[in-house]
Parts: sequence; structure tokens; C-alpha cells
Amino acid sequence: FLFIAFKKQVGGSHYKNYKIQPVEFIIKNNIGFVEGNIIKYILRFKEKGGVSDLEKAKHYIELLIDSSKGK
Repeated sequence: FLFIAFKKQVGGSHYKNYKIQPVEFIIKNNIGFVEGNIIKYILRFKEKGGVSDLEKAKHYIELLIDSSKGK
């Protein structure tokens, strides 16, 4: 199935060059919130947030590590 909303992007064009937008990939693969944010920030860092987006991805990776260890 294809949500109509996948055909548009609000607030920029940093995902438009991908054949599959990150949110579509995340939803269709039932990926969790934390993992989905990691994917999103890594994919967009060159076109949008630069190092700041990599820092955000790193933060979510640290959250995922801590939660996986039961901290």
C-alpha cells in the first residue's frame, strides 16, 4: 500500500532525491521510533543538518545502546 502523504514533503526537499522516503521505509519495515530517527538523521545530514544531524543520530544510537543493555 502507498500512503498519499508519501508523495509530498513538508518543510524542505532533503528527502525528495531518495527512491523511498525514510518514513515510508520505516513504516513499511515496522522499525521502532529510536531506530527510525537514526535512519532519518543519517540520511539527511548532507542535505539538511550537517554535523548536527550526525550528533542527533549519535545520541539516538547511545539511547539504543543503553536501552539494549537495560540501563
